Amino acid sequence: MGGQSLVCPGCGGSHPPSARLCPACGMPLVAGGPPVADSERRSRARKIRPQYAEGELVRVAGGRNQAEAEFIQGLLLEEGVPSLLRRSRGFDVPDFLAAGPRDVLVPRSGAPAAREVLLSAQLAESPGDAAVSPLRLGAGLAAGLGLVALAAWAGTELLG
Repeated sequence: MGGQSLVCPGCGGSHPPSARLCPACGMPLVAGGPPVADSERRSRARKIRPQYAEGELVRVAGGRNQAEAEFIQGLLLEEGVPSLLRRSRGFDVPDFLAAGPRDVLVPRSGAPAAREVLLSAQLAESPGDAAVSPLRLGAGLAAGLGLVALAAWAGTELLG
């Protein structure tokens, strides 16, 4: 590094080459020069609200493909909710690496805010609009099949 001064990326202070950490903010120092514009990663990190970044990851949404999942991820980031994309189960085999559905995961503390964002964007169902439970659907299908069988039996008895 020679005689080049070091700069703190946090506060912008200039320091001698022998220093490693900024005494003001504790950030590791980088090679000097004009301040570098924020990278995309850094600007994304600045949008995240710390209160939404705690706890284990939970699934809050799913995208049919990578582009849709990234759109959802962008919506969440605008509200300060950090998120992570993961290929859905069953689509993590090599033949499906470039395509297939994605799960959108957020920390547990950010899940209520994420669900609120998705509801306002009409990308999720409200709890009252949830789909019919599999048990009720199965019972309805069985009842319908029973009625069809009864009608078929009655038709054969009347005709035969």
